[in-house]
Amino acid sequence: MACAALGAFALGTPSAGIHLQGVRDNEWLNAATAKSLDLVVTADDDSALDTLKVTLDGRPVPAHRQDGKLHVQPPALADGQHRLSLRSEGPLPFTGTTVSRTFTIATTSPVLQLDKVTATRPHTPVTVHGTAKDAARVEVNGITAPVGPHGTFSVTVADPPPLVKVIASDRAGNTATDEVHLARVHPLLRAAHLTAIGWTSDVLRNGILDLIQQKKLNAVELDIKDENGEIGYASQVPLAKEIGAVKGYYDARATIDALHKAGAQVVGRIVAFRDPILATASWQQGHHERVVQTPGGEAYHGGNYGQLAFTNFADRTVRDYNQDLAAEAAGLGFDDILYDYVRRPDGPLPTMVFPTLGSTTPEQSIADFVAETRSRISDKGTFLGVSVFGIAATRPNEIAQEIGALAKEVDYIAPMVYPSHWGPGEYNVPDPNSHPYDIVQRSLADFARKTDGTQAQVIPWLQDFSLGVHYGPREVADQIQAAAHDGMPSFLLWNAGARYQGEALSIIP
Repeated sequence: MACAALGAFALGTPSAGIHLQGVRDNEWLNAATAKSLDLVVTADDDSALDTLKVTLDGRPVPAHRQDGKLHVQPPALADGQHRLSLRSEGPLPFTGTTVSRTFTIATTSPVLQLDKVTATRPHTPVTVHGTAKDAARVEVNGITAPVGPHGTFSVTVADPPPLVKVIASDRAGNTATDEVHLARVHPLLRAAHLTAIGWTSDVLRNGILDLIQQKKLNAVELDIKDENGEIGYASQVPLAKEIGAVKGYYDARATIDALHKAGAQVVGRIVAFRDPILATASWQQGHHERVVQTPGGEAYHGGNYGQLAFTNFADRTVRDYNQDLAAEAAGLGFDDILYDYVRRPDGPLPTMVFPTLGSTTPEQSIADFVAETRSRISDKGTFLGVSVFGIAATRPNEIAQEIGALAKEVDYIAPMVYPSHWGPGEYNVPDPNSHPYDIVQRSLADFARKTDGTQAQVIPWLQDFSLGVHYGPREVADQIQAAAHDGMPSFLLWNAGARYQGEALSIIP
């Protein structure tokens, strides 16, 4: 609540003719208004000013005459109620005339505490409640909430955004602000991955649609931008069109409508920082800052990915490009945006340079990027997830994925806990690839611990392919059961060829 402006205000009998300007009776002042307190006394007869006795809380206060006015100079005042008095001891008609003001100094903001709020679905009413100690007014998403005893408040927001702003104000105009990140519970998600080109194949597309019809899956995870930097639909993002990334393999709205009609959710996968098309175009155009570099200024060779494979996650243009795609896809109707390769290249950190990173750590920069994305898509009700390496739970610095920081910014973490990707002895499993239940259960339990206390769910990527060890329905089912053991009934299946083993999947109730 904004503090009323200070102004002229006369008190006492009209015949007294003594006027005090600068503070109103029963006014509340915050630190700024108290510091700028300017108390000026005037009288109909200037001679009356010479006989005034000025006290503050019963103690004399210095005052001086200037330009026919008496300027009162109050000392620094502590928080609390104060009383300023002027008493004339001059001749009639001023003798005994008293002018006074009682006012309160309050320099401390209200103490605002918000309770956790859960929204089961986007755009459904939620009740925001908490306490705002010493507040006179609370606003929740622009709605005034009555303040009860001990500062309690509660208000229902009919159509809340995922981020609800709460402002508590006291009578002096001090404010405290906080935000409610609605802990949206993602509905059960059992998805299979399909590339943009894969969607154009009747065989691959119908294989997944059959599993959806059989109620063994309820979602498709479809590429928006893939590992090559290709965008699967006709994106209108200017930079995407400029660099030739738009391929238009499928009609986004028609595809989403068809899947929704079939009862399926649509998860849009954006491969963020592995982007050969953007990296190559940027390097050729002289925008070297958009590309991960070596200490010598060359384009970083990202292991098996090639020399111009990884863009610089710290660069503003690179960040905006991916966020623009996320915002566009959310507007087209994708239920989820799921980032992949939202990390630095794997490899020794001293061998790579990220221009414009500054003093920020790679882990924090990537978490900030994800937080920026959430603000871009929050008004669409779109869920946001990030795919992360299995080792990120124990070795976040190896790829710049700090699970605790990321979990604060997303609806879910999607760990890629493929048994074939673990080395011998991880989580005390001698041969992880041959023991899919053990490695998945133990690694996901670690992710559950890392995300504890946040609002993020864990929805793992599971392996439906063979690499070194043959994986049939039993091995896939073992992973699903291991995830369920950790309280994670949702999952995403990966098979590069998009051929999934329905025998491993149970019927969704």
